[in-house]
Amino acid sequence: MPSFCRHNRLIQNCPICAREQDVELRPVVTPGGQSPPAERSGRSSSGRSSVSSRPAPSGSRTRSGSGSRGSSGLTVRRLVREAEDGYRSGLVPGLRSEAAADRLTTELAFAAARLERLQIDPPGLYAEVADPAPDLEERTWLAFEIAYLGPLDGEAPFDAIVEARTPWSSGRLPDLDDVATGPRTGYVPGRGTRTIEAYRAWAQRAGSQAAAFTGEAAWTPERRFARVFERLGLPGLDRGPRFDLLVTLGRLGVYELRAGALGFGGSDVVTLAAKRILGIGDPLLLERRAAELALACGLPLEALDVGFFNWERGARASLGLEPGFEPDPAALESARAALGLDER
Repeated sequence: MPSFCRHNRLIQNCPICAREQDVELRPVVTPGGQSPPAERSGRSSSGRSSVSSRPAPSGSRTRSGSGSRGSSGLTVRRLVREAEDGYRSGLVPGLRSEAAADRLTTELAFAAARLERLQIDPPGLYAEVADPAPDLEERTWLAFEIAYLGPLDGEAPFDAIVEARTPWSSGRLPDLDDVATGPRTGYVPGRGTRTIEAYRAWAQRAGSQAAAFTGEAAWTPERRFARVFERLGLPGLDRGPRFDLLVTLGRLGVYELRAGALGFGGSDVVTLAAKRILGIGDPLLLERRAAELALACGLPLEALDVGFFNWERGARASLGLEPGFEPDPAALESARAALGLDER
């Protein structure tokens, strides 16, 4: 009686299940009656994986590290996965362990505390962006430089940005040679200043940065956020820095901007985290479930951006805050109650 595996194949024809159950694979016969070479199947006759001795192509690259970004722009990440323990919540159907849910609530509470800090007592260069005294174009340009390069983790998160920054009025581009970038940077070594040039051209087409970020006076803050987010889809300016830039400008009171959606899409870290947490891949349903999660937890929708980012990353990026900055206790309590963690 033939036995079928979970992949709907005969066990002896499935390379995955045959290896798990120690079943010898049925040899594949070519039209000419000859078995294909061993290199093609990558397995020896005993069913165990074999490594070809053929040298790698000269253009191949070696990936190393967790979450590292090479000169080619390729990012390698290792997902943090907790063991399943029977945890279930309708708000986060993708989570299967209490530890994963607990880690999520902590990162959401941290993100909420960071938003409040930006609004009330912005740290470092954020305070310079928030100061209404300097020229609006210079403040906007500095916010872009912060979002694009990204604050570093550690005691001096803005030092690299201070060293690289240039005045908007000078027309000079930042020197990005060997620049240190933060964990949420949009800059990829080897790209040069092409993204920055595209940003300056975008602002010049509108007449100024202020005009580009303001749009139409009749727009609501949510409408303005959505339209500018869409228009800022410049080469090399990925979702993360774009979203962070608009949140920063809104929270610091530079422009009337407020996120009405998270702008999920592509292979962005936050989008990948949302798919894992919310248990679905459709962008429209992701937005709906994200809004329901934020509402149930009593958090600003924008907090899910940094919360999902740090959860997926598996290590907290301080994003301009001092080391040891703690999550908001009230936000943490509210999120834990929404996810049913206090009942377990």
